[in-house]
Amino acid sequence: MLAEERRQRILEMLAKDGRVVAQELAQQFQLSIDSIRRDLTIMKEQGLLQKTYGGAIPLAPNESHKVRAKPQPKNIRYGEGAPHQNAISKLAASYIQRNDTIFIGGAGIQYGMLKYLPTDLPYTVVTNSLMIAESIRSMTHIEAYLVGGKLRAAGESLIDVIAVEMIGRFNFDIGFITGGGIAQNGISVATPENAALIRAVADASQRRICLAPHEKIGVRSFATSVPLQQINLLITDQKAPDPFIQECENRNVNVIIADEHYSSGGVNDESN
Repeated sequence: MLAEERRQRILEMLAKDGRVVAQELAQQFQLSIDSIRRDLTIMKEQGLLQKTYGGAIPLAPNESHKVRAKPQPKNIRYGEGAPHQNAISKLAASYIQRNDTIFIGGAGIQYGMLKYLPTDLPYTVVTNSLMIAESIRSMTHIEAYLVGGKLRAAGESLIDVIAVEMIGRFNFDIGFITGGGIAQNGISVATPENAALIRAVADASQRRICLAPHEKIGVRSFATSVPLQQINLLITDQKAPDPFIQECENRNVNVIIADEHYSSGGVNDESN
């Protein structure tokens, strides 16, 4: 079991039982007590739980604003999306041009781009998301490639070293990237493996477009992937804080605000 999967299981146990005991976790996962304590420390730093003597308990209500790296259920993560998220997804999709090669990852807001993808021109999509690959495989105007790697028991995306190596073999006109947090230090995610994959996408992309809903701004997840100044265009919504927008502009990052009013319909229905 990968560390990410183990920590996800710990979160599930915490939600069910209201507490976890380090010694019991060590026995269940057949690991040393030090390894479990290290897991709990990392999860505490990610804002996922509150450590106690001998274990952990859920966060107090006044700490609920902190980073939570627990993946959402499929029906939420790949659901309809909030209006401001759809507006960002739609505006992002409008940047795709004829014969472009683009990368789209497996985050919910990237999945949200699918309903706005252009249908009147040919282009190529590379993804590491099983959900996105399955959704676009029958679209005849799209050449689709799925990045390979180890299939995980939990998670819909391939993010191991094999996936990172394959990404390095491509050249993208646009890399659509996002993360669990977007702050002054850049884009950050829950695991070093995912951070490495996003860095590989950024390195392979002529243009890096970051999808940044306001709820992700100011959040710092465990592993930093792409520095803020390496982003070419950041698309956010009307609730994005002005100081962050100013910081982006100070670092020569172009910022565009997506208007929720235009989030309905396909990308070709209305101009942005």
